[in-house]
Amino acid sequence: MRTISITFLIVLFSSCNQKEKVIHTPESSEIKGPSDFFSKDRAKVLVVGTFHFNYPGKDDHKTAESNKVDVLTEPKKSEVTELVNYIKKFRPTKIAIEAFPSWQAMTKYREYLAGKHLDKRDERYQLGMRIAKEYHLDTLYSVDARSLQRELAKKDSLLFDSLFEKVDWDIEDPYWDMAKKWLDYNDVLTKEMTLLDYFAYMNSKESHQYGYGMYLTGAFATGQGQGADNLAVWWYNRNLRIFANIINITESNEDRILVVMGNGHAAILRQLFEASPQFEFIEFDSL
Repeated sequence: MRTISITFLIVLFSSCNQKEKVIHTPESSEIKGPSDFFSKDRAKVLVVGTFHFNYPGKDDHKTAESNKVDVLTEPKKSEVTELVNYIKKFRPTKIAIEAFPSWQAMTKYREYLAGKHLDKRDERYQLGMRIAKEYHLDTLYSVDARSLQRELAKKDSLLFDSLFEKVDWDIEDPYWDMAKKWLDYNDVLTKEMTLLDYFAYMNSKESHQYGYGMYLTGAFATGQGQGADNLAVWWYNRNLRIFANIINITESNEDRILVVMGNGHAAILRQLFEASPQFEFIEFDSL
């Protein structure tokens, strides 16, 4: 008992002589959030995700002939006008389109201003050039980009093949089957809805979330990481480069940039613009 009592007294004496530690917690109003360190004045961006009006058939998903619509004939012709008038509410100062430099957008745009290409179904004409003309813009920006995957294949095909040889492209995945049903359903909607209503649907946050999520199914998780690597250097890398191209045409916080891209691209671009401290992402249905 004596030993315990002495020990207790020593501990008590020691604790009483220590300086009290005070933790100062600032008022919540004094705490700065991450956004406080960045400018509130930002270039505004409207990303208009679209299906390809001319159905080039270059994507894995192919639209059945019975579900294709013709934007040059009624009622879709008038619906294009309604869609254009809605997008114009954004008041763009710059328009970026899904085109490579080799497409020679400015040559085609000058021809369009001279009255040519009016019979082209391609959304780059029907939306991009039409809105640029009606807003008297003198430049149309091509912002599409090739992916790192393409460069790797050109520089060292053997290395490229070894990087992705284990990916199982034929794997059965119920989630990819679900995605394909959704894509088929979307094709039907283009006939049943007006183009403006359909564009509001396909450019919603939910549609973009699942539109990108589709790429995370199927072969993605195969090949001991190679499926993920393939997506990174192919699809995600391509869209990162597109995003970088858009940064490079941005000259001022006063810019209002309209981006017309296939909706698969729009799903990733939404993520990038929403995260970027340089841009303000404008929701399609907010105009």
